[in-house]
Amino acid sequence: MIRQIGFLIFPDFQLLDATGPISTFEIGGRYGGDRYALSVLAAEAGPVISSAGASLNAVGIEDAPPLDTLIVSGGDGTRVAARDPAVLDFVRRMGVSARRVASVCSGTYVLAEAGLLDGRRATTHWSRAADFARRYPKVQLEADRIFIRDGTVWSSAGITAGIDLSLALVAEDLGEEIAQRTAQQLVVYRRRPGGQSQFSALLELERPGGRFGPLLAWARERLDEPLTVEQLAERAAMSPRNFARRFAEETGMTPARAVERLRIEAARERVEAGPEPIDQIALVSGFGDPERMRRAFVRAFGQPPQALRRAARR
Repeated sequence: MIRQIGFLIFPDFQLLDATGPISTFEIGGRYGGDRYALSVLAAEAGPVISSAGASLNAVGIEDAPPLDTLIVSGGDGTRVAARDPAVLDFVRRMGVSARRVASVCSGTYVLAEAGLLDGRRATTHWSRAADFARRYPKVQLEADRIFIRDGTVWSSAGITAGIDLSLALVAEDLGEEIAQRTAQQLVVYRRRPGGQSQFSALLELERPGGRFGPLLAWARERLDEPLTVEQLAERAAMSPRNFARRFAEETGMTPARAVERLRIEAARERVEAGPEPIDQIALVSGFGDPERMRRAFVRAFGQPPQALRRAARR
């Protein structure tokens, strides 16, 4: 069976958001026995210029073949694409007719504007997280993930994360062995070491000119303490309610989620670094017990601490 994979672009799209997934499916399909047919799509047929100045030739969306999978690219052009009625109508139709729909980076805005992410979990580029959370409160944004699948809808973080997403899609279609061979040909990790976090939690949560950077640094040095909303609010000299609201507006996540993210990162470093007992790591990083830490690792990385330790040793 040949699967039709469509890549939706628009003026000022991010070039690697499109070409990274295109190359992944091209190589994966070749290893899988020519199992994919690929098409680049746009609102209007013809060359579409990326933000880098290079262009891709696209088929008009009204002439698109029946798609198995639609992947929406990101880039500065999403600001316009997410307001284009023709693009949004096409994405909504694909949400019904295609087996799955995905986005790379800020392509998540197009899926959200089309209503495909309402009530679903999703991610996007870390720099867009706070803005995205304000614009689309119905979406359960998890800003610290490389990619997320929620039912038939997938989303990924920025640029190279589109390759991680595409490798997962290839694995679902053609099996883990083909995805691994594809990753080797691309000279990338099949799964990034350390799980699915975009990068340092503290860097991710801090915003230029934001007011909570010093508070987060203070909290990271005290992860074995409760670090409740009330405690953090007192440190920030704010009421708990106002603190929780302002913190979510600035960082794109709740204080409790941010503290957990700091704990997960600290715990992961210790898990991967050596033979320190898991229950001791859970204690000093503030989880209290190994089972609570295990559940947090599975949510964040898709695997428990022991699996990350084994991968680090390999």
